[in-house]
Amino acid sequence: MLLTFRLLGFGWNGGGILLSSPVQSPKLIAVWTQLEPLPLVVANPAPIIIGMVLFGIGHAFIYRSVSAAWPTGIFQRAVRFAGLLFFMTFLFWEFFTPFNQLGEPLPLVALELLFWATIAFAEAFVIASVSERKVSGV
Repeated sequence: MLLTFRLLGFGWNGGGILLSSPVQSPKLIAVWTQLEPLPLVVANPAPIIIGMVLFGIGHAFIYRSVSAAWPTGIFQRAVRFAGLLFFMTFLFWEFFTPFNQLGEPLPLVALELLFWATIAFAEAFVIASVSERKVSGV
């Protein structure tokens, strides 16, 4: 998330494409930069970082419970798990919140979905690599 949303999307100082695009929803910009209280990830990121680690641990347990039904191989399982994460979490989030509630335009929603797909695959690949290494005894 640091490389996708923080660096590219929002920028280190709020100048990223998701806040500076002329087509961006003023409502979304206000939520991230003006309306108090600001999101925790902006004002006090530590609890959000801890939460992300806990979500990752939870995702690893989910992976362990479903991966046995998938073809063997780190890449094959990582792709399936990334798809699961993407469709059941990130796609729903983008549809329901930025698009529905904040009025974000579709091109920027599509960019965010690309960011989320990258995040989902990176997380899934790490989880599959660690889990499959333990299974194979490497």
